[in-house]
Amino acid sequence: MEEHGPISGMRIVSLVPSSTETLLALGANVIACTRFCEQPAIQQVGGTKNPDVESIVRLAPDLVVMDREENRREHAEALRSAGVVLYVSDVKTISDALEVVAELASLVGRGSHSAEEMAIPSELALSPRLVFVPIWRRPWMSIGPSTYAGSLLDHLGLSLVTFGGEEAYPSFDLADVESQHPEVILVPSEPYEFTDGHLAEMRAAVRDAAIVRVDGRDLFWWGIRTPSAMVRLSARLSGLE
Repeated sequence: MEEHGPISGMRIVSLVPSSTETLLALGANVIACTRFCEQPAIQQVGGTKNPDVESIVRLAPDLVVMDREENRREHAEALRSAGVVLYVSDVKTISDALEVVAELASLVGRGSHSAEEMAIPSELALSPRLVFVPIWRRPWMSIGPSTYAGSLLDHLGLSLVTFGGEEAYPSFDLADVESQHPEVILVPSEPYEFTDGHLAEMRAAVRDAAIVRVDGRDLFWWGIRTPSAMVRLSARLSGLE
């Protein structure tokens, strides 16, 4: 992560939905964000993978917030070449997420944002279960343990169906999932919108697993929401205990 000192009243462009949510909660002056940030009142400058670099440069921001997974290197290099200052996160664990909140708080002059405000509740662990988390279809894709979502589920006491690989987002054949014996299919609301028909397809392929829909933002959006998201996910899954 690139380090910068605080800039009073800084004008920030955020190209990361998680960071946009976090910055706004910290009271930062976010002048533009992506269309995926769910902030219709704020100017949009494209998507996470295809931001409008020229528009961002014209806004003359003090800082552009990016992420190694969410955004592309070519756009970071283009912004740097234009003289734009970047903050680039690289979040793969809960600890990484909490560190980003602390760093962003410091950058926007909210150094008083305490560790207590971001403390992870201690009594969240569920009974150990093997879970399968589909995130895409055509091709079918899932998540691996080396991701933020994998770290979050591990903290809740859950293990992932990983298909034996180390990929962050492996592809798979749905017909092969049942042989991994997942107890729960955790279906997030994003990045793919799975319909009831898709759930029926999963139920036919993995007959003994419970299917639970969850808010994809709670599973994948890290940052200011991390502690409360973990509480919500734990509560959502506690009905299976």
